[in-house]
Amino acid sequence: MRALKDNALTLLFLGLFAGTVIGQAFVGLAYENQQLAEHGFPPTTMGDFVTSSSFLVDLAENWQSEFLQFFVFILATIWLVQRGSPESKKPGDQGVGTDEEQMIVEFARPDSPAWAKVRGIRLWLFSNSLLIVMGLVFLMSWFAQSLAGVTVANEEATQHGEIAMTWAQYVTGPEFWNRTLQNWQSEFLAVGCMVGFSIYLRQRGSAESKPVGTPNGTSALESE
Repeated sequence: MRALKDNALTLLFLGLFAGTVIGQAFVGLAYENQQLAEHGFPPTTMGDFVTSSSFLVDLAENWQSEFLQFFVFILATIWLVQRGSPESKKPGDQGVGTDEEQMIVEFARPDSPAWAKVRGIRLWLFSNSLLIVMGLVFLMSWFAQSLAGVTVANEEATQHGEIAMTWAQYVTGPEFWNRTLQNWQSEFLAVGCMVGFSIYLRQRGSAESKPVGTPNGTSALESE
């Protein structure tokens, strides 16, 4: 029970993720079979649908935009601040911080991660590991989206007697970027609103909000 309580936030969102993917699979299958029936084709199975390019392209398209959002946000918050927002460091704290502030090498605690206690490539990798992993997941999701997307596009082209595209033609074409930019703009808008709204609005008890009585122009860190 202690482990469940200590990891409740992560477990909640992993559960919501699994539930929505399963829901997407069932609803998507129903829609796919409806489309097939309208064109006089037999229905497909769940196994065939969830391994199809049409299902994978929608899944990867959402993933890549989410991880891009966090990659850009993590990178931006190193050097940029927003006065009054709990999503930002306080003005004057821009940058990567000193060794003492980051508790690394000679300033590391006894219980600090092992790679925080040594200089060199291991310290650099660990110091940037969150940004690296977010960036890699974004790139892999983007690539998976593009591969599945060109397959779907070529299947549709074949049905209409058109010439199939190469991967390079697809990822430099308007259809791909129309879908991609639609997702990106919504993610950036959501992050911008979260940063801006949190200056003036509160949610008592949430780690994403300042204490209710904190002045609007003061960040959560400055009020401590």
